[in-house]
Amino acid sequence: MGTEIPTSPEISEALLPESNKTAAAISPQDEDVPEWKEQITIRGLAVSALLGTLFCIITHKLNLTVGIIPSLNVAAGLLGFFFVKSWTGFLSKLGFAVKPFTKQENTVIQTCVVACYGLAFSGGFGSYLIAMDEKTYKLIGADYPGNHAEDVINPGLWWMIGFLFVVSFLGLFSLVPLRKVMVLDYKLTYPSGTATAMLINSFHTNSGAELAGNQVKCLGKYLSLSFVWSCFKWFFSGVGDSCGFDNFPTLGLTLFKNTFYFDFSPTYVGCGLICPHIVNCSVLLGAIISWGFLWPFVSQHAGDWYPADLGSNDFKGLYGYKVFIAIAIILGDGLYNLVKIIAVTVKELCSSSSRHLNLPVVTNVLDDEASEILLVKKKRDEVFLKDRIPLGFAVSGYVGLAAISTATIPLIFPPLKWYFVLCSYFIAPALAFCNSYGTGLTDWSLASTYGKIGLFIIASVVGSDGGVIAGLAACGVMMSIVSTAADLMQDFKTGYLTLSSAKSMFVSQLVGTAMGCIIAPLTFYLFWSAFDIGDPNGPYKAPYAVIFREMAILGIEGFAELPKHCLALCYGFFVAALIVNLLRDITPPKISQFIPIPMAMAVPFYIGAYFAIDMFVGTVILFVWERINRKDADDFAGAVASGLICGDGIWTIPSAILSILRINPPICMYFRPALAS
Repeated sequence: MGTEIPTSPEISEALLPESNKTAAAISPQDEDVPEWKEQITIRGLAVSALLGTLFCIITHKLNLTVGIIPSLNVAAGLLGFFFVKSWTGFLSKLGFAVKPFTKQENTVIQTCVVACYGLAFSGGFGSYLIAMDEKTYKLIGADYPGNHAEDVINPGLWWMIGFLFVVSFLGLFSLVPLRKVMVLDYKLTYPSGTATAMLINSFHTNSGAELAGNQVKCLGKYLSLSFVWSCFKWFFSGVGDSCGFDNFPTLGLTLFKNTFYFDFSPTYVGCGLICPHIVNCSVLLGAIISWGFLWPFVSQHAGDWYPADLGSNDFKGLYGYKVFIAIAIILGDGLYNLVKIIAVTVKELCSSSSRHLNLPVVTNVLDDEASEILLVKKKRDEVFLKDRIPLGFAVSGYVGLAAISTATIPLIFPPLKWYFVLCSYFIAPALAFCNSYGTGLTDWSLASTYGKIGLFIIASVVGSDGGVIAGLAACGVMMSIVSTAADLMQDFKTGYLTLSSAKSMFVSQLVGTAMGCIIAPLTFYLFWSAFDIGDPNGPYKAPYAVIFREMAILGIEGFAELPKHCLALCYGFFVAALIVNLLRDITPPKISQFIPIPMAMAVPFYIGAYFAIDMFVGTVILFVWERINRKDADDFAGAVASGLICGDGIWTIPSAILSILRINPPICMYFRPALAS
């Protein structure tokens, strides 16, 4: 998914260790490429469904707690390789003849898994869908301007599955005809797709397979430790929201009140190990600015800037400052990067056209190395173009799905009229192209930003009579199309570099998306049934639910009834986000690498500082590890991080089952100030 730089759901980052990126050299003369149907196997689809379920659970947990989702591509590649290799090895020992495990099959598994768990993000389970529910409505307040009881649709398993099926496939058909243009003609890099391909290529060499085996052992070790630790923590978490290691005042009770504490979460420490250092430091800086200075300062003016007797979750009080300033930073960052990527895209398109018109004729005699490179490229081009996806199939698929979706979505969300949906599908391919091209250049997917644009436009056009639901649903339609289109192009790039058929990539993306349309709602419903989702004082705050609903209300009502000076602060932080992003782009790399990322800084403004402490612990561990043994850190940091995240994610399943059965933890570990003697 996307996906995702770990700064936010909007950004993706190639997280591959450098040592793997140059691991495998292809000998095109000897490469035996299986037919596209042979690249898709039953065992591969079974492993994809298993890993897709696990990664959907992990994505939901991260989405519903802090909203930061790191890339799990390394874990998907490693675990896919491990499961199939283990299965084929086991059958071989029993004397069965087994089909060799090829890098093409490995690529299909990777594509399926990413397509599946990508819907746990773009499906809106932590953002636009859950923003429609009754709890978010009540949290904002029944008397809040623009927040109407009619604009409530609670999560339902069947309508969520139906909604995903009618919106998730259009993005796949929208850009299929342009795959040659994007991958071969423009030669877009798609950094995450390229890194994934190099990882898979390295697995299928002798030295790479040995390293992969060691990485899998490392991942399994830390997965087991993380699972056991999460189980141990559960016994002390008692009943309520104040018990256990998740509320351990490691830095003292005074800082604990301002959410500065280490909560012993393997998931967040793992995120810190995966995320770049600048992301983790940006999150911590945002926590220090907000919870260390800004919120205590605003709190001192209670009774003047806002009524002092308001509840902790009243938007007319401190809670309003937290939400709206976070929104201002997110919008400032998103707007800047949208304009930047559109400008970069236009510039590159113009320069690319110029290059094509002025290409010189090369007649030089090539040396052996250059000849080898040309042979590799020729083989890749040949495989990529061999299995064509007919233009008529892509166009008819898009038109047919758009017609079904236009007729169906108004039945699920009545305020979103059919003509709004139809208009969205007319402009969606252009936006999908912009997002896919920008992702190919920068590795930044702005799917969430395009979704927010749709949200504001539709909410403001529909108005107070259903505008909130219409805007949130339109956000989902737009996000799904531009997100899946960018993911598909990443997969085409991966397939191109691993000599996988474009047709097998497209089919595996279709299959993975179909899996995600079922698995993502099912796993979300596990959380919804077992935990108190949306409780601002609980572990599953669903932070983006309130933010997305407030954005829809802003589109309708404007800035009605904000607390005193809140709007001025919002303007200030919006402009600051623009300036910081500009500084990151215009300063030399040796300076810009230390300038924080506004989107990452925005997250703790609303959620709290505790996860920033955890992620910073992860980044400190990685920093020290890199200084002690750089190669070891490059080879195994991703495996350690993935193990920590996956182990904690797996524990969510038994934890949810215990919660559904109303089996509570036996011990409540609680801290309070010592009584005066």
